[in-house]
Amino acid sequence: MGRLEADRYQRRADVLNRGFSGYNSDWFLRFAATDEGKADLFDHDNVKIVSVFFGANDSSDSELNARQHVPLDRYKSNIKEIVKLARHNFGEEVNIILIAPPPVCHEGRLQFQKERYKEKATGKLERTLELAGKYGKALTEVAEELGLPCLDLWSKMQASSSSTQPWQHYLSDGLHLSASGNKFVGKALIDLIDDLLPELAVLPCTQSGNINSSSRSSVSMPRIAPWHDEIDHLQPERSFRNLRLE
Repeated sequence: MGRLEADRYQRRADVLNRGFSGYNSDWFLRFAATDEGKADLFDHDNVKIVSVFFGANDSSDSELNARQHVPLDRYKSNIKEIVKLARHNFGEEVNIILIAPPPVCHEGRLQFQKERYKEKATGKLERTLELAGKYGKALTEVAEELGLPCLDLWSKMQASSSSTQPWQHYLSDGLHLSASGNKFVGKALIDLIDDLLPELAVLPCTQSGNINSSSRSSVSMPRIAPWHDEIDHLQPERSFRNLRLE
């Protein structure tokens, strides 16, 4: 999903993806406590937005997938600790967005089992729509308690379903995001920023929709280097006159 954000914020901010495949919130906090984790996660300056996206693994069934399961109360506590770490390392004013886990498609998970494990497939669901919903609800409660914006994917993705594009289409195997699912989440995150954090929004040209020219705008996110349509092709040096030369 970071591709859409990177495109929207090109030459204004770098989008760093620190997703850890298969991790739950317990394991992430353990990594964050190591020297390597501290350097990788927090050694960054002028951070504007931090998005926190956990729950799909934490909400695994406690018996069928005890390895990744995190009890609900500890999950909520872990999210609060991650928020605390973000504020401690990036400043109290950093903008934090919580993202709830997406829904789970039972048919997709069972089909994935059959394709991957063949005759060894158990036919049992280690993740369910109901469990994901409980953890999604818990995350929205944490967001409300902390006064943070929340992107409730579990609800939003299902609400977007239509006869031509059911929400299950956003999942590649009933759990992980498909290409269209990544696009859905990326757009939903940009929309949330535009609505709730307008000072950090980058708006495309209202006429052309372009995001790579001088017609785009942002209240507080300055761009790096002149846009191409600002450069005088006859005297290009004039366009770069006020920039420092190394």
